[in-house]
Amino acid sequence: MRTCKAVKVGDLTLDGKKIYIQSMLNIPSDNIEGSVKQAVELEKAGCEIIRAAIPDANAVKLIPAIKERVSMPLVADIHFDYKLAIASAQAGVDAIRINPGNIGDISRVREVVKVCTQRGIPIRIGVNGGSLEKNILAKYGSPCAEALVKSAMGHVKILEDCDFDNIVISIKSSNVDTMVKGYRLLAQKCNYPLHLGVTEAGTERMGLIKSSVGIGSLLLDGIGETIRVSLTDEPVKEIYAAKDILKAIGKGSGIKIVSCPTCGRTKIDLIGLAKKVEELTRDIDKDITVAVMGCVVNGIGEAGEADVGIAGGDKCAVLFKKGKQICKLPEEEALKALIEEINKL
Repeated sequence: MRTCKAVKVGDLTLDGKKIYIQSMLNIPSDNIEGSVKQAVELEKAGCEIIRAAIPDANAVKLIPAIKERVSMPLVADIHFDYKLAIASAQAGVDAIRINPGNIGDISRVREVVKVCTQRGIPIRIGVNGGSLEKNILAKYGSPCAEALVKSAMGHVKILEDCDFDNIVISIKSSNVDTMVKGYRLLAQKCNYPLHLGVTEAGTERMGLIKSSVGIGSLLLDGIGETIRVSLTDEPVKEIYAAKDILKAIGKGSGIKIVSCPTCGRTKIDLIGLAKKVEELTRDIDKDITVAVMGCVVNGIGEAGEADVGIAGGDKCAVLFKKGKQICKLPEEEALKALIEEINKL
């Protein structure tokens, strides 16, 4: 298991003991009211760290507006302009995402480091496969894993040379294999907290698949302290996807659903029923397993470890707990009965 340097982002500590879920606002930065509303929605959905693009001086106004309405830490996403990083820090942001090598000479980096040191603000070095330095691309020939790591460690050295080590790193690629290899290599070269993600992962379906493979593989390796599932969709869906990834690898809280793929023995609308159970239990914060099974023949036995569940019959269902039948009831009453039992636990 990898051990990492503890870095505080707001009231949270990135040290590997808990994996924190992130997302990013996608409302135009000049729409402060809309951005604040989205930040509130994301926090309610389970987001734990929120990032906002700060493309100009006017966007700095987002920081106090968002901080006033949500308690989760806020990260300012900065590109090229070191003055925006300084202004964001002074406005009360909890962390800054920037690449030190992209903001000018060392004097500018020192100015950013100075204000971040004074305010205890970490800097996230964010390297993407699509924006690597020309000299690194020339050396490696492509945005491969080694190139990503080389870029990241170069930015790290700039900060370390300024006596700054309050650092978080991400090296994202849209290629899952490159992303996984890159983070594994980076984890061997430094002990800074790592923010995981597959960038430009795609729409909800493919983005979730790519993120699950990439992020999930690394977390199972013990690599990663915070994650973002990047989707071309509503940011709230990123939060639910991230929560599901964490549940799937045994690192997330909340209800875990076990359901069978159905077969010729299935006599009830199990697909519709399972979807309704998933929707109704999404925000229930109980660490239990709920089973939705197609038939009594195999269902109860296969889901014997579930805390509570239902198994279908011929237009009916059996309600069970820990592998033992409680009662038999009509199909139309199954969902209500199951939710009532969940609420009792």
